[in-house]
Amino acid sequence: MPAVLDADGARLWAALTRAAFALRRTEMDALNVFPVPDGDTGTNLYLTMDTAIDELNRLHGAQGTIGTATLVDEARDLARAMLMSARGNSGVIVSQLVAGISQVIVEEDLVEVDGAALARAVTRGAELARASVAHPQEGTILSVADAIAEAARESAEAGGDAAEVAGAAVAAAETALARTPEQLPALAQAGVVDAGGAGCLLMIEALHRALTGDWTSESGTLNHASQDLVPRASWHAEPSADGTQPTVSGGVPRSLDAHDPLDAPAAGLGGPAFEVMFLLDDSDVGRVAMMRTALDGLGDSLLVVGGPDLWNVHVHVDDVGAAVEAGILAGRPHRIKVTHFATQISAREPQQFAVVACAAGPGMASILTEAGATVVSSAPGARASAGQLLDAIRRTGAASVVVLPNDKDTLMAAEVACRAATDDGIVTAIIPARTAVQGLAALAVVDFDKGLRENAIGMTGAAVATRHGAVSIASREVLTWAGSVSVGDILGIVSGDVALIGDDLTATAVEVLDRLLSGGGELVTLVSGADADPAFIDAVEESLGRNHAEVEVVRIDGGQQVYPLLVGVE
Repeated sequence: MPAVLDADGARLWAALTRAAFALRRTEMDALNVFPVPDGDTGTNLYLTMDTAIDELNRLHGAQGTIGTATLVDEARDLARAMLMSARGNSGVIVSQLVAGISQVIVEEDLVEVDGAALARAVTRGAELARASVAHPQEGTILSVADAIAEAARESAEAGGDAAEVAGAAVAAAETALARTPEQLPALAQAGVVDAGGAGCLLMIEALHRALTGDWTSESGTLNHASQDLVPRASWHAEPSADGTQPTVSGGVPRSLDAHDPLDAPAAGLGGPAFEVMFLLDDSDVGRVAMMRTALDGLGDSLLVVGGPDLWNVHVHVDDVGAAVEAGILAGRPHRIKVTHFATQISAREPQQFAVVACAAGPGMASILTEAGATVVSSAPGARASAGQLLDAIRRTGAASVVVLPNDKDTLMAAEVACRAATDDGIVTAIIPARTAVQGLAALAVVDFDKGLRENAIGMTGAAVATRHGAVSIASREVLTWAGSVSVGDILGIVSGDVALIGDDLTATAVEVLDRLLSGGGELVTLVSGADADPAFIDAVEESLGRNHAEVEVVRIDGGQQVYPLLVGVE
């Protein structure tokens, strides 16, 4: 096999990566810091790659270039297809890894990729992946991507060919993946490695095998480092002597971040007065990075996407001049658009407005549809992709659209879809609804006769003001802050964290509601799951009547999987 990557090799790499994701997606899904089966990183990665390859085949079929497209065409078209098909946060991050590799191939008009070019390509991919996350954190796919890039550069500097560079990258990825529990306490607590990092390892190993044809290794089939996907008791965090801080392997103290480290927080909607948008060319990656840093210090809602020849920039600021100056320093800004929000609202007639909302079950979909939303199915194992959300935005026919992800793992796909919608002239906003009950609360305050900004402010307020909880049944053993969890335990979840462990659904649900109502509340929403016994929901409602007679109770048959009951308190 050649020690370079050509167009045929690139096509083989994509196919092998899809096969690896398909083969190992169940195991990656199980690498979940939450003890219920809604961790679907593996499924998201598989569907991202599978959908992208299908789109690539459709495009090249229409062009008559299936199997004969150049390496530049293959790289460019795959990168765009992956961006639009990306599902979940990890899918978006992996799409940026591929985008970086594609940029090097396209920029250098490569017919084949040797060791040095491969090192440059994976380095660019790691840089783009890290740049795409608002608040990067170690112990994630980003750490694995950085390790791949560093090892690739070292191998290339030593004269390694593409196969040797890829082999060094695989070894580095294995080591970096094994270290993720030491870097991120939430992983150590669950006894797992990072799922996105595992996907990154599979992808780089598929590249190595495409280059070497190594199908008969003693270590087995993709991924040969299979033990890296097995939870290890030694990774579990243990309380420190004073009980105030967890320790991970070797007694190193770590602080616990209970949130998804790749889950970029949604930007607020009540801040700066101006929206500034422009296209930027005559620039480069370094100057764009400096511009991004400058704009990040000026305001919020910052998005810088594109390259290598053209970037699209969007930011909310109070100082318009400083924002435009940052663009001038970075290159040539053009098609500059500045909108003063207050003037826009007062001067324009109410614009045509629509809502796109994600639903995890048929009952929830029906409720959202009746409330006027365009609904996209999105559930564990089948998250909505950026392309599906973009299609829904377009189908509304509205000039402005608000998107309700109703799930934190769909936020990044929603961001990609909204960014793409601007190319169609559609104004969009994402409401930070991370659960179905927050989405319901947000939709309840919509006024379709008003414009996007006024609705977005009201919907955001309603969503974040809704306290949320759930009950579920543990599908595996894991250590949580509430204690050790065994298969079959009833989990009481409050604000996204396991707060209590029980052995009775009703008693656990009642305790969750008591905790949520300890801060007051007037309305309780009960959303029953697909397999929830009506008697269980009746018992919970009866308990509310006895213990919290002052609250109004609304019951909804949501039909969602995984969670027999979702609850919201307003």
